[in-house]
Amino acid sequence: MDNRLAWAQAACARVMRPLVRLGLALGLKHRHLEELMRDLLLDEARRVWRTQGVSEPNISQLSVTTGLNRKAITAKVRETADALPSMDVSAAAKTFTMWLQVLADDPASRRLPITGEAQAQSFEKLARQGSRGNVHHRAILDELVRLNMVSEDGGYVELKADGFVPAQDLQSMLAFMGDNSRDHLLAAVSNILGERSPMLERSVYANGLSLQDCENIHELVRRRWNALHLELTREMTRVVDGAGDAGSGRIRVGIYTYYEDAEKPSGSGGSES
Repeated sequence: MDNRLAWAQAACARVMRPLVRLGLALGLKHRHLEELMRDLLLDEARRVWRTQGVSEPNISQLSVTTGLNRKAITAKVRETADALPSMDVSAAAKTFTMWLQVLADDPASRRLPITGEAQAQSFEKLARQGSRGNVHHRAILDELVRLNMVSEDGGYVELKADGFVPAQDLQSMLAFMGDNSRDHLLAAVSNILGERSPMLERSVYANGLSLQDCENIHELVRRRWNALHLELTREMTRVVDGAGDAGSGRIRVGIYTYYEDAEKPSGSGGSES
């Protein structure tokens, strides 16, 4: 039992260290992180008790599960508010992704008229499909221009990016990081706890290579991901359209690459886990 607690603590430290680095860089202090951890502990403890058939756990049950005292538990009187937008349902992101699908079949569609004939391709038509007609195309275009992902000139718009990465908007970037990292970790945690059939969660690692070699591999992954991204997007669009309002499932497929100049290289080699 002692070993298991130590292992879990070490794993959490590895996961949390980059988040602490981000928090410090953006001004978070100990009190902010302490409050956040308390709220998360209570939220997850409630979830655990509810999965065991308890509709609303009492303070004693929450205290036993989390190790928090009664005062700390009663201090949380309302659900934690999420200050970040939901990027999964962003009309701008969906329109941009649909535009990339069109671009893959027709390179000339990188530049489109804002409006056009009913049968011709236009940004208005893409925006109507991407938002299912719920958001005006002008609002979507203004958002993409604000994010510096498209340019507008003389009644035409042109793609400036090859992926929906809103680098000019800190709030959106934090939302994407939170969503992507959360689901990556949920897959790994589900595999460790054996909650369901194992989910795909793999990586390849090597050390002892040059930074230029790292960048070359990075570019290889980018090229392969672009092709896979297009294939996945088309398949997801097809099944979502087919399900209509009946589907309740959600899925996220991601990929990442990280490299750095390690202080003490220790040979070379690769492994998959």
